[in-house]
Order: sequence, then C-alpha cells, then structure tokens
Amino acid sequence: MAELDLLSTPHNIQISELTCDSFRIAWEMAHEDTTRVTHYFIDLRRKEGGELNRFKHRDVPTKLVAKAVPLPMAVRGHWFLNPRTDYCVAVQTAIRQPDGDYQVSEWSQVVEFCTGDYAMEHLQQLLDKAQATAGRLLRFSVFYRNQHPEYFHYVRSQCGGAMLPSFKDNSGSHGSPINGKLRGVFLSCNTEFDTGLPPKDSPYGPLRFEIAAERLLNPSTNLYFADFYCMYTAYHYVVVVLAPAGSEGDCFCKSRLPLLDLKNNPFLTYTPGEESVFGHASDVILEVLFTEPMCLEHGSLTQISGHHQLMSLSTADAKKDPSCKVCNISVGR
Repeated sequence: MAELDLLSTPHNIQISELTCDSFRIAWEMAHEDTTRVTHYFIDLRRKEGGELNRFKHRDVPTKLVAKAVPLPMAVRGHWFLNPRTDYCVAVQTAIRQPDGDYQVSEWSQVVEFCTGDYAMEHLQQLLDKAQATAGRLLRFSVFYRNQHPEYFHYVRSQCGGAMLPSFKDNSGSHGSPINGKLRGVFLSCNTEFDTGLPPKDSPYGPLRFEIAAERLLNPSTNLYFADFYCMYTAYHYVVVVLAPAGSEGDCFCKSRLPLLDLKNNPFLTYTPGEESVFGHASDVILEVLFTEPMCLEHGSLTQISGHHQLMSLSTADAKKDPSCKVCNISVGR
C-alpha cells in the first residue's frame, strides 16, 4: 500500500464524563482520515500492577470494535467496568476493505484513567434492594462500640478522651462514595431477639462503649444511606451515616448519599415523645458511621462477658460478594 494511504496514528486521547461504569473518549487524527475511517478499535484493560479482578468475565474481549461515529464516543457496558478502578486505554483507527480485512493505523499512546463512585441513582437502586431485606423494626436504647483495652487507653492518653473520626475503609460495595473519603466513628445498635440487648459476643474486643441513642439520633442529626452488601454469607450489612446537621460530614453526604427520614425508614428510626422510641432493622446488620468525635465521658465503658474471636463478622476491607442477587445492582461491583 502506498505510503500516502497510511492512516495517521490517533493522538491527544481525551477521557471525559467518567462514571462508575462508563466514559467518553475522543482523540485527534489527520483531517483526511476523518472521512476515510470506518471503524475504531479500542483496547481497554486494568492498569498493570493494580489488584487483579477475580470476577471479571474472562470471555469478554478487551478490544472493542466500533463503527466510526462522531467523537467523543460514549463507551458503556462493554467490559463490565468496575467503580474506582484504574484502567489503561489505547485506540486504533481502521478502514474496512471490500474483502472484510482492515487497514489499520498504529496504536495510540496509552492513557490511564480511574472510574468514579456510584452516583445517586445507583445508590437508590441499592437502597431499594436494602429496603426489601431490612425486616421489621426492633427497639433499642444505646449505640455501642466494642474494642480492645489498648484502643480505649489510646483514646484517653492521646486523644483527650474522645474517639476521633477516621476514614471509612474499603469494605462493602467498591463504588460507595464514602469509602476512603468520609471520616467517622463506627457504632452498632443491633440487639438480640431474646433479650432486646446488645449481643454478648464481639469480634472487635472485650470492652464496650455505650452511649444513649438520643444523644446521636435526634432532630438535629441527618441520616443517610451509604451501602448494602454481603460477604459470601446469608446475612447482609447496611451502612448508614449519622451526621449532625450543618457539620462537615453532613455537607459531604448531602450531594452524594440518599437522605432518609428519621421517623420513617426501614433501618434506623427515631419517634419523638415523652419517652422517645428508637428502632433498628431486624434482618440486616446495621453499621452506623457517626461523623463527629465522641467523648467517652458522654457514655459508659463496660466489660462484656462473651467470646471475642468471631472474626467471620469482622468487615475491615472485606470484599462484597459480586454474585449475590440480593445486594448487587446492574453496574460495576
């Protein structure tokens, strides 16, 4: 083929409008090629050195062949893209020949990008699924946090007696907007069916900090839904965020997470009265992230008598089961 007929190499690759499972791509090429090119080849793969995706469909090719369309071109759903994942992409232009073969350009330079978090619409899908699983509400009266003595010694000696917010880890849905971005103190409020009290066992330690529910769950606090997931088990977790109105945590959540009605939601409720009533979902394990420091003097610290090696319940950086039909939605895991 004559030298003049060669296609120019695409350059200046531009990635835009990134979501958790899609992006738009554009590039530049010689002007004379824009009228000749019939197809685009796009090669997408996870960034080398990143965590291997055990769950990627192995029969899905990394190269997409698409008919030439005006740029930028939307790419969605071709590779089951995951949220918050680093990818590499390169492009090649082509002209389809009468015999079905292709005349192709050289591959462009490789460009790296990272997909985004779940958008509000995706969290609403998760919320709908979680609502169907939550079960009836059970009464509770305290939030609690179980830890080892060393933790509470550190809080007293190094933190002025206050449990300080720390960044949410990467457990649960990979696309949850709070993972690694929102600071908080994790609390529980789940109770046992037979006693109505917090469980005696804990995978986190033999000391329990308890604080009255009304101190945290009241009209001056906003409640947000953040995640719904399981870890290859029959039980499911729901993560909710408690953020005092106007706080830094509240401002973070407002545009990212669905706001729940304190008095009417299936997970965590507050009913005002002479004696306020508090309820928690019975068929899921609630993880409550409170976004402000919490002083030990506002609650009580007691020893619990149960076992403390139930590590199957520990969720630190635990990965969500991508095959569960109950808690997954139709976007990247």
